[in-house]
Amino acid sequence: MPEWLLIGARSILFAGVLFAITKLIGKKQISELSFFEYVSGITIGSIAGEIIMGLDNHWASGILSILIFGLVTLFADILSLKSKSFRDFFEGKGTIFIKDGKILEDNLKKERYSIDDLSSLLRQKNVFKTADVEFAVLEPRGDLSIMLKKENQPLTAKDLQLNLPQEKEPQTVIMDGKILNDPLAESGKSRKWLDMEIEKMGLTIDNIFLGQIDSYGELSVDIFDDSLKVPAPQQRPLLMAMIKKCAADLEVFSLQTDSKKAQQMYEKNTLKLNQIVQKLSPYLK
Repeated sequence: MPEWLLIGARSILFAGVLFAITKLIGKKQISELSFFEYVSGITIGSIAGEIIMGLDNHWASGILSILIFGLVTLFADILSLKSKSFRDFFEGKGTIFIKDGKILEDNLKKERYSIDDLSSLLRQKNVFKTADVEFAVLEPRGDLSIMLKKENQPLTAKDLQLNLPQEKEPQTVIMDGKILNDPLAESGKSRKWLDMEIEKMGLTIDNIFLGQIDSYGELSVDIFDDSLKVPAPQQRPLLMAMIKKCAADLEVFSLQTDSKKAQQMYEKNTLKLNQIVQKLSPYLK
């Protein structure tokens, strides 16, 4: 058999073996690695490369070595889930670099980090002054987690005591001009509703590259022709405008009537509608 054909066959075989081992170990193997996972990954790749390009036909030995390293890594992951002491040894523990706003120089030296290294990690978190940090810890996988001082933390809706609606993940109901039935059912919408919404936009299914339904039940689309503008959903603004118009009409009616009883009724319902507008404003903006 020609050598190029042999290398091609080996490559296909070991690509399948490495894929199977990676699926067996799990997604941790393709995320940020621990020390052992890093060494194991390099070794598995080296074995596969040596067998693919080597002249010796030890295919079985190479596959066995890869399986052993893969299974040892899997066993170590399982054991780390059951034992904290083993997990601390296997994956390592976090090292505190900043505590109560003060840099712990001894911990920096222990991990062989300079102040420049720390400043670089902070800048990656968009922090440019160590004085802004209340707490920072170097995670076992090399990331720096920080907590800013209270006065430097961004304001949240909770801080402002704002009542905001809960958001859910949007459902992708159209992709590459094709309707996805399962996400459409998950969003609680029908095919007929989707066809009507697309017709309102003056489009057809074939024109739509991506279509999503948000937690408010509104459809937003991206079309293949980027030069065309698609109107934004108007259901919520229109509903808000209609409620405000009803409140304004009732207020006008209260001023035009001569009946004291009718005037009180109009004013009462105007107040109710204004309260509804205030409560729904976060949802209908």
